[in-house]
Amino acid sequence: MKKHINLTMLTDFYELTMANGYFRANMSEEIAYFDLFFRKVPDGGGYAIMAGLEQMIDYLKELEFTEEDLSYLRSKNLFCEEFLEYLKNFQFTCDVWAVPEGTPIFPYEPVVTVRGPVIQAQFIETMLLLSINHQSLIATKANRIVRAAQGRPIMEFGTRRAHGADAAIYGSRAAYIGGCAGTACAIADRDMGISALGTMAHSWVQMFPDEYTAFKTYVESYPTNAVLLVDTYNVLKSGVPAAIKVFKELNPPVKGIRLDSGDVAYLTKKARKMLDEAGLEDCTIVVSNSLDEYIIRDVLLEGAQIDSFGVGERLITAKSEPVFGGVYKLAALEKNGELIPKIKVSENVEKITNPGFKTLYRFYDKETGKARGDLMTLDSEPKPDGKRYVLFDPNAAWKKTVVTNFEAKNLRVPIFLEGKCVYESPDIEEIRDYCMKQVETLWDETLRLENPQTYYVDLSKKLWDMKQNLLLEHSEV
Repeated sequence: MKKHINLTMLTDFYELTMANGYFRANMSEEIAYFDLFFRKVPDGGGYAIMAGLEQMIDYLKELEFTEEDLSYLRSKNLFCEEFLEYLKNFQFTCDVWAVPEGTPIFPYEPVVTVRGPVIQAQFIETMLLLSINHQSLIATKANRIVRAAQGRPIMEFGTRRAHGADAAIYGSRAAYIGGCAGTACAIADRDMGISALGTMAHSWVQMFPDEYTAFKTYVESYPTNAVLLVDTYNVLKSGVPAAIKVFKELNPPVKGIRLDSGDVAYLTKKARKMLDEAGLEDCTIVVSNSLDEYIIRDVLLEGAQIDSFGVGERLITAKSEPVFGGVYKLAALEKNGELIPKIKVSENVEKITNPGFKTLYRFYDKETGKARGDLMTLDSEPKPDGKRYVLFDPNAAWKKTVVTNFEAKNLRVPIFLEGKCVYESPDIEEIRDYCMKQVETLWDETLRLENPQTYYVDLSKKLWDMKQNLLLEHSEV
């Protein structure tokens, strides 16, 4: 991907005021641990997909305050000169651990942890959340839509409805990670190697005296791959018959029709019958027009004859629930080599955080390869031995599952150590393939679009006790 403008100052202003405050209070070098996690899976789903890590890494590699940045901050008359001098010589020195892109993730799991001087670890909050929240949202939505299509390719068609240029480009990337076959976004193909796909607009058909002439001209221009838009006027009376006539005359090796309106279940069944009767059994049918996972699921249940889908606005904007809701919270401080856990307490139970520096494990059944549940432990605890562990339901402590004969995999990997990037991002194809394989490790009950089975994400006994003790301590304040 080509470099964008320096994004150091793409931050919430309070990150800067806190940084200046830490500096003035001689706290800038105190070591803090922050966790990035989310609280709820969008659309009531059973899991989400981690995405956006590569852009997060790019941001952290390029952290630098320019003279323009410093002049702007000086003009606010809020920041001391010593702090501005600190920013002038700013160097990122934090450690960062994260879950790789394409991994299914669940609420409250620390998918990113940052350890380092508080002035740095706090400052990067905004861009880390922006990167992970946006792309995880779109990758999650894409994966739902891909699964609803039951193996039929999904093309991401949302560029023109995205919330700005970056949302289109990175939304395309996230959709591809989630399982889409390609994108309508040409720049995403040029810069990230995501296959650009597309046919024609209704205006192409309208430019010619009739559909037959429009289709014939198009096939002559693209003789090896012709998909014709048949719903400009009348799908069954003129569009499909004109496409059949052109295909019979020119016989392109790859041929298809696309519908962008109407009752697609009814129209595709009729169109399929017409195509087959004309001897065009190899002609595919593509459908677009404000689709989502629920519409795709329903029209397929109605017997729609569709080979692939183009999904636009409801994918690129995650229209049904367009906020991922990731947050970035202080989990611990480090003083003189001792870890001091921190917790956020709230009257809203869902906003209470998990304290301490944690490790996140996923338990995979050695016989089936299926994921049985996840476990958060204190980082100082030994890795589960894989013989037997009791996981408790996060929403109902009396429910438990006994896991035996499993492999415990640490889901997070080092990304930065002392400010140096130690992780090489896989290419987009590797991430997409990894995502598909990891989703297959989840049980069908977790994969349901509606009312999925809750996936077990448990706390170790030591972490649970630490949390309860801190809650008790703060309840007595």
